[in-house]
Amino acid sequence: MRYEPIKRSVGRFFSGSPFMRKSLYFLLDILLLRAWHIRKALREAKDSLPDDAQILDAGSGFGQYVWRLSRMNRNWKIKGVDIDREMIEDCSYFFGKAGLSERVSFREADLTTFHDPGKYDLILSVDVMEHIEDDESVFRNFGQSLAGGGTLIMSTPSDMGGSGVHGHDGESFIGEHVRNGYGMDEIREKLTAAGFSNIGIKYSYGVPGNISWHISMKYPIRLLNKSMFFAFILPFYYLIAFPAALILNCLDLRLSHKKGSGLIIKAGK
Repeated sequence: MRYEPIKRSVGRFFSGSPFMRKSLYFLLDILLLRAWHIRKALREAKDSLPDDAQILDAGSGFGQYVWRLSRMNRNWKIKGVDIDREMIEDCSYFFGKAGLSERVSFREADLTTFHDPGKYDLILSVDVMEHIEDDESVFRNFGQSLAGGGTLIMSTPSDMGGSGVHGHDGESFIGEHVRNGYGMDEIREKLTAAGFSNIGIKYSYGVPGNISWHISMKYPIRLLNKSMFFAFILPFYYLIAFPAALILNCLDLRLSHKKGSGLIIKAGK
C-alpha cells in the first residue's frame, strides 16, 4: 500500500485557508493514536525545558506537532525540517499566515546529513525512522544537534507488527517503509552508540490501539488506495467508527503494554 499519494491528496485538500489547515490538525490529533502518545510525552517534558527552548521537529510533515509546540509556550523557537519540499513550502505559508514566522521556521533537509551542533533542547521525531535506511547517521546527527541536558522524543513502529507485518517474511503494510519496525534492544543500542543516555522505551499500540488503528486508519487507507471515490463515503464510515476508536485510544494511552506495535522513546544527553 502506498501511503504518500494519499498523504499528498489530503494535504492539498486542507492546504487552502488557515481554517482548513487547523481543521486538519484537529482531525489528526483525534484520529492518530500516535498523536495521543506524543501529546502525553510533550506534556511530561515541558517542565524540564527552558522558557526560551530551541526545538527541532525532525520530519515535520504536515506541521501538526510544530503547531502544538507553538501553542505550548510562546517563547519557544521551533524549526521543522522535512525532505519533502512541497510540505515545507505549504507549512511555511500557513505558519506565516498564522503570524508565527518570527519563532517558527521550516527547512528542506535530509536527516542523514542535517545537524546543528548543540543547538536544540528538544528534538521530536514522529514516525520518521521507519522511512530512512541509514538510521545510524540520523541518530548521530540527533546526538550532535542536542544540547547538553536536552531530550529526544521519538515514535516509531516496533518489530511486533508495527508495519502490519506479523512474520519474518511479511511485507510492510506501508510501501514506503524501509524496515518493519525496531526491537527495544536494537534501538537502545543504536541510541547509546549515538551518545544518548537515560533511554526510556515503552510500547504503544497495544491490543486496544491496534484495533483502533485498523478501524480508523488501515481500512480507510486501503479503500482510498483502491479509489478516491471512497473519500465521499468515509465521513459516514467515521460516524460509526470514530466513537469506538476514541474509546480504544483512551485505553491504549492509559494502559501499560507488555507488547505493542509502536514504540515511544525518550532519551537524554
